[in-house]
Order: sequence, then C-alpha cells, then structure tokens
Amino acid sequence: MTQQFKERYQYNRRVLEWYDALTVTVAVIALLFTFVVRVVQVDGTSMNPTLQSGDRVIIATFLQPDYGDVVVIDGYIPYGKPLVKRVIGKAGDVIDIDFEAGIVYRNGQALSEPNIAEPTWTYESVNFPITVPDDCLFIMGDNRNHSMDSRDREIGCVDVRDVMGVVVWRVLPIQEMGAIE
Repeated sequence: MTQQFKERYQYNRRVLEWYDALTVTVAVIALLFTFVVRVVQVDGTSMNPTLQSGDRVIIATFLQPDYGDVVVIDGYIPYGKPLVKRVIGKAGDVIDIDFEAGIVYRNGQALSEPNIAEPTWTYESVNFPITVPDDCLFIMGDNRNHSMDSRDREIGCVDVRDVMGVVVWRVLPIQEMGAIE
C-alpha cells in the first residue's frame, strides 16, 4: 500500500464515521420528537396571561397530567381544534363554580389560582356541580372569561387519551423562554 492510498483510506473512513454519527443523531432526534416531546403553537388568547397566541411550547408526551398542569388536547375531540388548557379536575373530582364570587371549587375546596387573568364570571352550558367521569379531565383556560373549555357542553370533560402531552417549556418567543407553571 502506498502512503497516498493509506491517507485516502483514512480520510474516507473519517467521512463515513461522520455520516454514521449524523445519521444516528437525526434518527434519535426524529424518534424523540415523535414519541417523547413535540413542539406545539398556541392559538388564541384562552391561556393569557400564562401563554400568548403564537407562543411555541414543548410538550412531554410521556407525562401523565396532574392538577394545575397545562396540557394540549388533540383536535380529534368534538370541538375540532387542539386546545391548550389547565387541568382543574381528574376522574371522580366534583367541580363547582360560584359564578357570582368567581371562585372554582374542587371537592369542596376553593382553588388557589395565581395564574388566571381574572375570576371566573362566565357561565357556559354545563350545569354545576359536575363529577368528572372516569378516565377524563376537567380543563379550563387561564383567561377564564374568554376561554372555551370544560364549562361548555361542546367540549365537556375530555378523555385522558385525547391529551397529546403536558406543556413543559416555552421556546418562542425567545425573550419569554422558560418553564411553564
């Protein structure tokens, strides 16, 4: 073997190693964004002041929604559009709303809701109190009086299987980047 052949062989080997590394990286990222996390754009003002229309958020598809989590509900629900809302109640919880005082109750306890834009004054079409059915969530937007959520019969309590994921991080706009409370 000549020196020139050895150098060419080593160069080609390094290039192939880079291609292999790049291919594996792209495959891992594709799998990550398919099965673990997704980027979703917020559409509408129902989550103001927490999230604004046009914000891009990362959702974790593997997390189980808990009280207070912001979740993305799949567009396959009867409403027909993906929803970004906060979990207020889970299966078996009794949700009640005092529309005169603007207070939401879960199992008889008034919720502490520092994230909402204003108290809950707007009544929709669901009669309260309501017991959340098995395998369902009661969801509401933070901009309570400008949100279509579980208070409306068109949406109602949503099946946990329709939850695309839990919002964990805002990525855009850059100046607002950070964890979602």
